[in-house]
Amino acid sequence: MKQKMKIAVGMSGGVDSTITAFLLKKGGFDVIGLTMKIWDENPLIKGRNSGCYGPSATKNIKEAKKAAKMLGIPHCVVDLRKDFNKNILNYFKKEYQKGKTPNPCIVCNAKMKFGLLLEKALKSGIKFDYFATGHYAKIGFDKKNKFYFLKKGADKTKDQSYFLYGLKQNQMKKIILPLGDKKKKDIKKLAIQNGFKEFANKKESQNFIGCDSYSTLLPQGKSGFIVDYKGKILGKHQGISHYTLGQRKNLNIGGLPEPYYVLKINPRTNSIIIGPRNLAFSDFVRVKKINWIVPFNLIKNKEIQAKIRYGSKSEKAGFVKKTKNSAIVKFKKPQFAITPGQSIVFYDKNLVLGGGIIAG
Repeated sequence: MKQKMKIAVGMSGGVDSTITAFLLKKGGFDVIGLTMKIWDENPLIKGRNSGCYGPSATKNIKEAKKAAKMLGIPHCVVDLRKDFNKNILNYFKKEYQKGKTPNPCIVCNAKMKFGLLLEKALKSGIKFDYFATGHYAKIGFDKKNKFYFLKKGADKTKDQSYFLYGLKQNQMKKIILPLGDKKKKDIKKLAIQNGFKEFANKKESQNFIGCDSYSTLLPQGKSGFIVDYKGKILGKHQGISHYTLGQRKNLNIGGLPEPYYVLKINPRTNSIIIGPRNLAFSDFVRVKKINWIVPFNLIKNKEIQAKIRYGSKSEKAGFVKKTKNSAIVKFKKPQFAITPGQSIVFYDKNLVLGGGIIAG
């Protein structure tokens, strides 16, 4: 990359995006800050939690502006409120109503942060050559096979490659991730050393919505039955959207021989099926809407690692069947609560092969 190329940095008001902009400016690049405006003053969202969508978003924009001013770079706010409602909130609601547990952050990255934010910024006259973020992951180019690849970040405790598997080749060729080779502790140290102590000490939030419960955003569901794995009615629920696979708390069912967990959510019968923990394990998973980052023809039938949720470890697995849009995966060891609607990401060591949505 040539110096004086203009790089737009997605700034959230946090230490990672602030230091991303700092490093690029220090490297001699022409830097501009971009921040999404997605909070629409929804009166239903209340609570003390901070999140991407919620009252704290207004404060985050102010802090992003402050960081840009301290860095001496221009800063622009791009209004994506309608787009966020259409692409993220509506998706979020519909999935829960189907008895699934979505991961809106993954959709938001692919459609909003690395999609509409850049499109609308360019259309409004903001010019830049590349887009950078503070994600802990790496992007590179395979010269032999001519494709951009995604790898885990060097800081294994902060790796965010799971959230980026939905990126397309045309997006990746214009993305820079300066923190991919760095550790979080070093970023905080760098921030303190260069006058950004308040950003280094800012409490991090990984919440999607800044409220006490996701149910605030969901329509009131119809009551139905909670049944055990043998079909016996044990109680009632007030809507399937209040439950997720593997859930043990708030079932409000007494007199059970042992702790019971949610095994299945059936939207057709509007029922919640519960049972002992050992029945919540499975070694097979069907995957749909796959985005292959590594070209499909280069993925051989070999053992891989797969991650069924962000907080879980990558586990050994293999493809039983795969196409360009779907796959059946078998884990070496049964996994707990493989949840429809969540994302599964495939790895070959540190290389992200691709990922998709866990089917019901």
